[in-house]
Amino acid sequence: MELPLVVGVDGSDGSLLAVDWAVDEAARHGLPLRLVHGSLWERYEGLAPSIGADRPTGQVMADHIVACAAERAGRRNPDVKMSTDVLLDDGADALLHAGNNATALITGSQGRSELTGLLLGSVSLAVAARAHCPVIVVRGDKAGLTGTHERILLGAGDPGTSEEAARFAFREAQARGCVLDVVRAWRRPAPGTAGTAAPAEAPDRDHQERTRAELDGLLREASAEHPGVRLRPTVTEGPARRVLVHRSAAADLVIVGARRRQGHFGLQLGRVAHTLLHHADCPVAVVPQRVHEETPP
Repeated sequence: MELPLVVGVDGSDGSLLAVDWAVDEAARHGLPLRLVHGSLWERYEGLAPSIGADRPTGQVMADHIVACAAERAGRRNPDVKMSTDVLLDDGADALLHAGNNATALITGSQGRSELTGLLLGSVSLAVAARAHCPVIVVRGDKAGLTGTHERILLGAGDPGTSEEAARFAFREAQARGCVLDVVRAWRRPAPGTAGTAAPAEAPDRDHQERTRAELDGLLREASAEHPGVRLRPTVTEGPARRVLVHRSAAADLVIVGARRRQGHFGLQLGRVAHTLLHHADCPVAVVPQRVHEETPP
């Protein structure tokens, strides 16, 4: 049994865009959809008047939010199997709990309680930085949201931390029948920097060749598993954050990996992913990879 795509809903415009995107994604992959709303209405049950004899206002509102989202999803594609849940928890914790049995979590970039002007809502950031399944934050311009570029962008990170992201990207490109652009950025070592892999005066081609070899190694297995995917690998000099934000303007989805260290709590999100979640011109997928840390002797 395949796990569903879980989409967080709260009635905001951002979550409704996420519902639309999630319906299309579920249809594309043949997956069921689960609409989840986190609500702590029980805590405030005595602070607001009830609607009817047995229906607290908070419960009515929560049920209304998921019902409206389900109706919208059904209108968009009635063939997608769908379920709804109201979880008695705050939004981030509800989604993180649901993500334990999900193919991926999908959220809007901002929720209904976020302050105007924020680039990314707190729930979306917390989920992207803590979930142990892939998280897609639906954001960007109209072209990116509707998939008109027919192009997926993978930001290839350090070897050993991007394998899951690469596999996710190949599956996505195959399901969409589109091009997969893979970008690996490299930087010139600062003059006199200790511990660099090559002298500061080493030719640029040495850095490019080393980066190209790392990229080829990362893509080899996933490429063999998906031979029909049109692959366009590129190595380029510059800050990965800037390179990927710029290229996201011509992509339908940008994918990056994220480390999840065992025993570490709080936000576990690198600078590249953090920047993309705030500034990308298309939806952003953050794909976690567990990093097993050795215990000191």
